[in-house]
Amino acid sequence: MTDSLGSSALLGTAVVTGASAGIGKVYADRLAKRGYDLILIARRGDKLETVAKAIRETHDVAVETRVADLGNSADLERIATLLGSETRITMLVNNAGTSKMASVADTGLTATIAMTDLNVTALVSLSLAALAAFKARNHGTIINIGSILGFHSLPISSVYSATKGYVLNFTRGLRDETQGTGVRVQLVLPASTATDLWEIAGIPIANLDPASVMTVEDCVDAAMAGLDLGEPVTLPSVENADALLATYDAARMALLGASQTGKPASRYLLPA
Repeated sequence: MTDSLGSSALLGTAVVTGASAGIGKVYADRLAKRGYDLILIARRGDKLETVAKAIRETHDVAVETRVADLGNSADLERIATLLGSETRITMLVNNAGTSKMASVADTGLTATIAMTDLNVTALVSLSLAALAAFKARNHGTIINIGSILGFHSLPISSVYSATKGYVLNFTRGLRDETQGTGVRVQLVLPASTATDLWEIAGIPIANLDPASVMTVEDCVDAAMAGLDLGEPVTLPSVENADALLATYDAARMALLGASQTGKPASRYLLPA
């Protein structure tokens, strides 16, 4: 089997986190269809094995599972070690994440730390482990799943948006640092997608406008098409993404440039 990434001999093994449901589950299926062997990671072992079994029966690839709670430091270290030591691994899909949609005060410290541990610390730790291994071989792909809310914060999404803002800036920086090497980095920023994350967040998906919700299959298929196109940032639901990102980046750079002076802005100068 071949695909746009090269021959099957070069595909190797893809690691997918949060693979027991939703986006991770569909990524696992699509990558297996392309010919990747898989290592699937999730904390729900029964659901994870169900996904693995279905893929083994459908696609002629090897599928392994690792039960791990990436919010737990020992489990995270175990998976990071796997990424750093297994030379057959050529791709990491950092999909595991969690959400609670509530005000900062109602979110509380425990839930805030849990979101930060999984959405940020785990993603960064696994990205760095994969990066070191891929750079040593000058070959590999890191796909980090963020959110459109990395650009925006709602009164009920401050903590979640903050974690996804970190993912956005971290991954774009990582992409810049790896340009010109054999390591590819893609940031995927879904909008509303029909996953169980909504129930976990405390907002039934039935409360959303159906016209604004993308199926998981369409989201992943668009993200993988974006990877094939070489997009550093893929926004599955945005038609004119290049133009809007260019406008965003121009405004961002203008603001940064305007800050480069040692003098207070004139509005802060008191009359003599």
